[in-house]
Amino acid sequence: MHRLKLIHWVLLALLVLALPATSHAQIAVGVAVHIGPPALPVYVQPVCPAPGYIWTPGYWAYGPNGYFWVPGTWVLAPTPGLLWTPGYWGWGAGGYFWHGGYWGPHVGFYGGINYGFGYGGVGFVGGEWRGGAFFYNSAVSAVNVNVVHNTYVNKTVVNNTTNVNRTSFNGGTGGTTAQPTAAEQAAANEKHIAPTAAQNQHYQAASTNPSLRNSVNHGNPAVAATAHAGTFSGPGVIAAHGATENAALAKTNTQANATNQAKTANTSANPKTGTTSKPPKPQGGNAGHPAQEKPKSHPQESKEHGGKPGR
Repeated sequence: MHRLKLIHWVLLALLVLALPATSHAQIAVGVAVHIGPPALPVYVQPVCPAPGYIWTPGYWAYGPNGYFWVPGTWVLAPTPGLLWTPGYWGWGAGGYFWHGGYWGPHVGFYGGINYGFGYGGVGFVGGEWRGGAFFYNSAVSAVNVNVVHNTYVNKTVVNNTTNVNRTSFNGGTGGTTAQPTAAEQAAANEKHIAPTAAQNQHYQAASTNPSLRNSVNHGNPAVAATAHAGTFSGPGVIAAHGATENAALAKTNTQANATNQAKTANTSANPKTGTTSKPPKPQGGNAGHPAQEKPKSHPQESKEHGGKPGR
């Protein structure tokens, strides 16, 4: 069974690599996942590292070990004037399919998913191109105005300060019900460019990091966002709300298990004591909907599901 599963993913990788670069991120990866992605973790946005960087929100991807988190990060557009359309999970034909993100002159449909930080479900309000320079809406994007001077303030686009809808898939039970607008349909017919090399390397680094697996972090990755693509430690790395609590809980459970094993061993060595010890009850947070956190450094947070089997 394990061998067949491995062959399955190898064939998928070969199929994706065979696609033309300009259409690579536009298609829905043809593998159905029968379990929906987890809720988007709650986190704050790291500060933009330098002028010209555009925010790409984090999402849940899917691999041989199940869902894993690809942290949100700042990246340079492949060419001035292009904007990022995030990927999204969509329900259909009995499963969840990934619709990959892409670069284009306008933001297209991304399932009505509220990824936060300017991606509220329709379009992008975190910044805009003016000529060959990108200007940041400091009411939405985390920027240091002493480093980034191309800023403006448009608070009218900020209709909430805490994301309460963290659903990360479109369609099906519990998913968003959004349908493409006329503008999004027009954007879908424009020329698109695939994720950059930095984005692909970022994805690959996330796919090989066990701590980013949902089965390990229970929906609260210790690296929810990062200022630089592919950098998962050091300054600019943001943990999800609840990641610290999960780590502490894991340590407590480990210690409890060790104590329990010691007691069991002692009882076995001294059967006349008549003492027995029961294993501790499993503990863990709500992987689907961890508690919300009000941002400390910026007025918006990220929300629920989203991921990709391929790139």
